[in-house]
Amino acid sequence: MSDNLPPCPQCSSEYTYEMNALMVCPECGHEWVPGGADEAAAPAGERVIKDAVGNVLSDGDTVTVVKALKVKGSVSGIKAGTKVRNIRLVDGVDGHDIDCRVEGFGAMQLKSSVVKKA
Repeated sequence: MSDNLPPCPQCSSEYTYEMNALMVCPECGHEWVPGGADEAAAPAGERVIKDAVGNVLSDGDTVTVVKALKVKGSVSGIKAGTKVRNIRLVDGVDGHDIDCRVEGFGAMQLKSSVVKKA
């Protein structure tokens, strides 16, 4: 077995292994073809942000919140199913990579793992 296996494109784990024609990550369960679409999805240096179900997000998309979110300073949080229009992708703090305006709450940042493309 080769010591030069690529890290997992999903979680960046270094413990990947080969299974027939696929590469497999034991930590997140992701499987991919070496040199395939996962690795060639973005030009060098460009980040690809995916939603909770794996759809690629881009600026201006409309997304739907998939789970209820608590909001500091608010009695009620953001309910699952809330639509958020015209998102902007940013390099946020602590994994928050979507900058948006949520109706009734104002401007805030969300994680892409709690939304799906509408």
